[in-house]
Amino acid sequence: MEYIFKGDSIMAITPISEPSSSAAASGAAPWQAGHAVWQLGFRPFYLLAAVFAAISVPLWLAGYFGLLAGGLQVGLGWHMHEMVFGFALAVVVGFLYTAGRNWTGLPTPHGAPLMALVALWLAGRVAMLCFPGVAAALIDWAFLPLAAWPLYQVLRRSGNTRNLFLVGLLALLALANGLFHAAVLGALPLSLSVPVQAAIFIIVLIESVIGARVIPMFTRNGAPGSTPVASPQRALVAVACMAAAAIAWLAGAPAWLTAPLALAASGVSLANLLAWQPQRTVRVPLLWILHLSYAWIGIGFALLAAASLHLLPASAAFHALTVGSMAGLIIGMMTRTTLGHTGRALKGGRAEAAMYWLIQLGALARLLAAVGPAALAMPALLAAGLCWTLAFVLYAVVYAPYLWRARVDGREG
Repeated sequence: MEYIFKGDSIMAITPISEPSSSAAASGAAPWQAGHAVWQLGFRPFYLLAAVFAAISVPLWLAGYFGLLAGGLQVGLGWHMHEMVFGFALAVVVGFLYTAGRNWTGLPTPHGAPLMALVALWLAGRVAMLCFPGVAAALIDWAFLPLAAWPLYQVLRRSGNTRNLFLVGLLALLALANGLFHAAVLGALPLSLSVPVQAAIFIIVLIESVIGARVIPMFTRNGAPGSTPVASPQRALVAVACMAAAAIAWLAGAPAWLTAPLALAASGVSLANLLAWQPQRTVRVPLLWILHLSYAWIGIGFALLAAASLHLLPASAAFHALTVGSMAGLIIGMMTRTTLGHTGRALKGGRAEAAMYWLIQLGALARLLAAVGPAALAMPALLAAGLCWTLAFVLYAVVYAPYLWRARVDGREG
């Protein structure tokens, strides 16, 4: 059984009864609202995010190496935007809809409303790829506010003020996305990297907060003999240091300010991790992927400090945060929540371990491409793309049947 924090206590995840029945979910066609895939947010968003991840990186690499013909728009701006505002946000929304229902006991979008949100997300991906311009900007930008509003409603109605800050972070992500589109359209004299980097920092903050809540608990429950220590005070200090370092970097503050803040963020986040006893998780894939991916947050901020001192390219820091931390935690939570919320045992096998190692090897390869010898840059970039693609192809192949079918225990969700 999985657990999650509610208020200051721990509660078991239990099914929430809804008007639709499990029979309807199992017998409905995929284009009908009663189908199993539309019963909870993680199902369509996880599946589509994995497929999109597996397609978009090879597409970007093909464009990078000049192998694409036609009118597809796969420049650097597209790649940066779609990895964050396309892929990552789909997973974030799917996760928060699933967690939000358990935090509040109230239904988050499912059935027809969920279908509409997924269709809007898909329309944004097609528009950004094939029809860039004002229309694409409006379609893509509209997704996040419309997805955040139902989450705000259930949190407010339930009195769950503890998690309302997540809606605020989603609002900041919508602002960053709006700034990106304004810069693309020439309405704002801003480098495209600034709003994307801001969004990366915001998602890392979400990872840090959620990770500090659940990783120690998962470790205690899943690693026999472990006694992880969760310190809310240290977790808050880590978030504050990360936010300060992010603001300093985005504002172009001098290195004497940015570097110490980034090093402080790195040190406190790694101190958090050590208190959670990662060494106890080496035999449990569903746990070690969370610990190892969280470690990349500390690594990423240490690299950010070096980048602020012009010792390393900034891409090294941001790919450590995105590929190592973000993608690692995403695939770790995608597998874990899919197993738990489809009524399966929380146990990782060879397929899960392969996904996890591929992401971590891809992160190392991408870091090598950024900071290694020039002769290794292109081979390392290709290796990183291959590892990334194989990881998400494997997730889609193995987990699509879980996401597509009703829960094996007959419950809702």
